[in-house]
Amino acid sequence: MSVLDNFRDWKHFLGDRVQAAEQAGMESDLVNNVAYQIGGYLASQVDPKNEQERLLKELWDSGDEEQQRTLASLMVKMVQNEPGAQR
Repeated sequence: MSVLDNFRDWKHFLGDRVQAAEQAGMESDLVNNVAYQIGGYLASQVDPKNEQERLLKELWDSGDEEQQRTLASLMVKMVQNEPGAQR
């Protein structure tokens, strides 16, 4: 089973990776840039596995680069604010 099969699992996976990057001293701009690159890869290479991922792909595909960067930044912020996130 892939972390992409369940949106809750995906958020937990992303949150763990963001937390690890922050603990390693990665600046927030770099974290957001990596999230943008991952978002681009997922949007172009991975078929959405659930409704939430399909919505994110549609939003991604509808936006220009600045809007896509904003969406990636919001995803990072969402997992940082997730209950139980250690920040």
